[in-house]
Amino acid sequence: MPAVDFFDQSLGDFSEELEVAKEDGKRAILIIFEMDECPFCDRMKKTVLNQSEVHAYYKEHFKIYSVDIEGDVEIADFQGNPVSEKDFSAKQYRLRATPVFLFFDLQGKPIKRARFTGATNGPDEFILLGRYVVEGIYKQMSFTRFKRQQRSQ
Repeated sequence: MPAVDFFDQSLGDFSEELEVAKEDGKRAILIIFEMDECPFCDRMKKTVLNQSEVHAYYKEHFKIYSVDIEGDVEIADFQGNPVSEKDFSAKQYRLRATPVFLFFDLQGKPIKRARFTGATNGPDEFILLGRYVVEGIYKQMSFTRFKRQQRSQ
């Protein structure tokens, strides 16, 4: 399954994407911040985002979009303000490294504990990250602690 199919087609307006996510009964929006020639982004696409179980889980629970942290394409942020992808990434979320997986609640607010930087160890850990958000575990503990608990069970 190609990793490109993992992403939803963006309207270019995250305030509209919020409404679509609510209408579709999604739990959150996931934005994957990436850039061209990022080896970790490439690894995630080739080893995790192309896995059928990852597709199935994430498509069920999230709207998923990609933002190029070096991009000049104009988009609208969660408040509907026009901004380049580059400024959206750097100025609003202080992102410089990639990939960054950042989940947003249905009000367009980042779920602070559900920010994962770098490539995951594989599909199982990435699904665990999704569960961390879907099940609301981020409200009680860090992802690192949640992973440790899951390993010890």
